[in-house]
Amino acid sequence: MLRSSNASSATTPETSLSNRIAHQCEPHSACLFLNRPANTATAYALLLIFCLFASGCHSLREALPGMGSKNVDPEAVADRLRTLTSAETLAVLHWANFDDCRQNVQSMYESIHYTPAWVREGQATPQALAVISALEDSQHKGLNAEDYDASQWPARLVALKAGSGNADTVAQFDAALTISTMRYLSNLRTGRLNPKPVGFGIDLNQKHYDLPQFLSQLVLTASNVQEVLNEVEPQYLGYKRTETALQTYLTLAAQDHSQPLPVPLQTVHIGDTYSSVAQLGQRLRLLGDLSQNAAVNSDGTAYDKPLADAVKHFQARHGLNSDGELDKETLRQLNVPLSVRITQLEDALERWRWLPPDYPRLPVTVNIPGFMLRVFSDDHTIAMRMNVVVGKAFQHQTPVFVKEMKYIIFRPYWNLPLDIIRAEIVPKLRKNPGYLARKGFEATDQSGKVVSGGTVSAAMLAQIQSGKLLVRQKPGPSNALGLVKFMFPNEFDVYLHSTPTPQLFNRSRRDFSHGCIRVEKPAELAAWLLHDQPKWTLEKIEAAMQSGPNNQQVNLTRPLPVVIVYLTAIVEENGEVYFYDDIYGNDAPLNESLSHGQPYH
Repeated sequence: MLRSSNASSATTPETSLSNRIAHQCEPHSACLFLNRPANTATAYALLLIFCLFASGCHSLREALPGMGSKNVDPEAVADRLRTLTSAETLAVLHWANFDDCRQNVQSMYESIHYTPAWVREGQATPQALAVISALEDSQHKGLNAEDYDASQWPARLVALKAGSGNADTVAQFDAALTISTMRYLSNLRTGRLNPKPVGFGIDLNQKHYDLPQFLSQLVLTASNVQEVLNEVEPQYLGYKRTETALQTYLTLAAQDHSQPLPVPLQTVHIGDTYSSVAQLGQRLRLLGDLSQNAAVNSDGTAYDKPLADAVKHFQARHGLNSDGELDKETLRQLNVPLSVRITQLEDALERWRWLPPDYPRLPVTVNIPGFMLRVFSDDHTIAMRMNVVVGKAFQHQTPVFVKEMKYIIFRPYWNLPLDIIRAEIVPKLRKNPGYLARKGFEATDQSGKVVSGGTVSAAMLAQIQSGKLLVRQKPGPSNALGLVKFMFPNEFDVYLHSTPTPQLFNRSRRDFSHGCIRVEKPAELAAWLLHDQPKWTLEKIEAAMQSGPNNQQVNLTRPLPVVIVYLTAIVEENGEVYFYDDIYGNDAPLNESLSHGQPYH
């Protein structure tokens, strides 16, 4: 029998009577002696007496059959739930195959003895209605609402009310909501895709919830379901800002009906004419780059200073040279549909969800498409930011991963990876056996003992190519790593370091390295990392870089997480949204995988 744990004390005579409905009286009981009594009140009184005393009923709720919400056989519902959850598919779902979460679904129902999780007395519980509301709103979380059958829940609620006495109706509704909720919780917690198959070195194992326990002990009993659901999401401020920006862009997309801006043959400078000045101003205002009260001559065609200043702001937010000139690349970015920007924000939220849930210390982060490093204070504000140079888009891409920085090396050697030795050094040595000496390289054995710093013989060249001899560049201002490197041991042999070519930091696109990450302000970064070691002042650090011992290692007092991310949309502390080109082409395969629907892999 389905019972409500809390009966309402404020009831009408009709609902009070309905609330006493039950089917506890068996066919052989005294209930059968009641045959159409003339006085209804007397009949129900007699029924109550017979059921309470002759049939062993223990409450008014158990005593009276047949009015109001329909009763359903609990054993029949349990049998249907066992059958439905033991299958690999549930036909009523938009994505019927739920084999990826079937064990969790079964475990949850076993813990509650296959009673309905979301239905009481034939009606959806308050928790069910709150979860359905969240599923319907999942687009605002950067998810696909149809992954959770968002459009089908209103009809299912109607069907449940109409067929609340039908065991199959109740079981189908309950199982569908359990599966959809587990999918939603899992997707909010860890993202929809596993990042490793798409080449991102991030481990999701530490983020998994015990979904059956979480659902049965927290969601199903919650007085405020939304608060519980909010705790599932990443708590990073950057994630929350991205989520807020997504709402803004969904709103902007709904009200934007502008046509693409025409691209002139030549770059437009301040004072030049541009045929679509009014349309340009409208779009810049929509995107927030031109203030609402800025004075722009919308009746003419002059490209004036207020518009140029707004264009500068737009260019800064899109990884372009902020010169205010209206060139082809700027107009290309201005003409990107807002639907594409929404997808970039959704992709960013997906990638945020892949990151570890918390850190013992706030990490140093590098965003590859934005060419930017950020360091965080204890209060989660940004303590320092600087430009970086990352790996070339062709052949030398910087990987995405999470590791711990453990030490710094001043005046480091550059130990060349074998693939670079074979691809770049060996061909040059064939042409010029004295190439090592000219470039400040030296050949060493596996222990680091120098074998040659001058001319390389044919025999030595063969050993270099085979990997028996290694090549490294001597410390100094010309060293490709610069004068300091920041080490977080990883399988990719990637680290942060300074550079002898700082002029590259002035470029808007900065993918020039072999995979490691060059930092714009290496001394300041080292000072921040060593701030708890009083000996290492900024002056001492600069001295160690310029004239200290070669290959001097300084350990951090505590390891510090380093997070290399790939976000083509990021939201700064002031709420401004920055969009970047997908320099490695990672967004397209991500979106292709997401288009396949549940279950994701």
